[in-house]
Amino acid sequence: MAFRLNYTTFVGVMQWTDRIRQVKIVLVVTAIVIAVASLVVSHLLVKDLQREERNKMEVWAQAMQTLQEAEENTDLALVLSVIQGNKTIPVIVLDHDGQVMDYRNVDIRKMDSARYVSDYGHRMYNAGHYIQIGDSIDYQLVCYDESTLLKRLSQYPYWQLGIVMIFVVVAIFALLSSKRAEQNKVWVGLSKETAHQLGTPISSLMAWVEILKENYPDDDLIPEMNKDVKRLELIAERFSKIGSLPEPVDASMNEVLAHVTDYMDRRTSKKVEITTNMPDEDVIVKINASLFEWVVENLCKNAVDAMEGSGKIDLTLLDEGSRAIIEVKDNGKGIRKKDLKNVFKPGFTTKKRGWGLGLSLAKRIVEEYHKGRIYVKSSEVGVGTTFRIEMPK
Repeated sequence: MAFRLNYTTFVGVMQWTDRIRQVKIVLVVTAIVIAVASLVVSHLLVKDLQREERNKMEVWAQAMQTLQEAEENTDLALVLSVIQGNKTIPVIVLDHDGQVMDYRNVDIRKMDSARYVSDYGHRMYNAGHYIQIGDSIDYQLVCYDESTLLKRLSQYPYWQLGIVMIFVVVAIFALLSSKRAEQNKVWVGLSKETAHQLGTPISSLMAWVEILKENYPDDDLIPEMNKDVKRLELIAERFSKIGSLPEPVDASMNEVLAHVTDYMDRRTSKKVEITTNMPDEDVIVKINASLFEWVVENLCKNAVDAMEGSGKIDLTLLDEGSRAIIEVKDNGKGIRKKDLKNVFKPGFTTKKRGWGLGLSLAKRIVEEYHKGRIYVKSSEVGVGTTFRIEMPK
């Protein structure tokens, strides 16, 4: 019953993770569609406004030409109305020698206004924003720039794109935070429930062992049974600590690795050789020894599975002053490069049996509880894998 409950909970977490991944994809795709649509629509609007302003400037240039060619009795009311009606588009009129003859809607609050207007006019001409009036010899150039409204509209889609991207980033961050909080609740519930469910049968087994000791004091198997019961008790204790924040205390990392080596030696095949390389002096680190032993045990068990019951495991402990380094190296089948980024994700496993929680729990214990770091230092298919743990001292 407990197994079924925990397995159902675990499956629920995996389904929630998949939904989060799907929502992230939908958000990104939606943002891309909105951005592309906005850019396309804005581009079309800008093109329409550019054509409209070009038409206005052609009319304005014709009005200037009419004004210059007008006789004394010509009614110039309409012409002047057209010329004075331009209050938004910057215009600079240059003669055929490039000298400024007139300008409108140009900000001349500069130290050298005459030079500024001349340079501005030539920039308009070089950009192709000009209309030639007059004959081919004594001509003038009506140079114009985009209006302030058109410039703002040109920049608008990029501002909109930035806002959409910020929204997507915030939404994804909120989803990830929600997923992480949900996972934390599930981890706590799963761990507490497992520890609770293990408590009753362990207590019963401890009582039966005591009865067996009284009735069969000379039996050699009873001490071994008692060791297994103690082991179950330790596992239940570990699960109960996963569901809370255990207080780290000063502990010898040498002793932790020695305990793991002793346990693995008794629980693995004789074909698996486990060697340790540790400094003579104790490396003292603030840890929860019980949980940290679980981390190294998980790495060793994965190494045994990778070697398929035959090979060598090297446990190395290094003291680098401000931190302690633990490396677990095996000569197993290795990890494919495409799987390296997934090895610590809940549910990922290459084994036919298993939930894929071992390395995920190991990462949680090392990084969240002990503020350390765990990662795959190196791995090569057919050669082996080295996991590295870095712990602050």
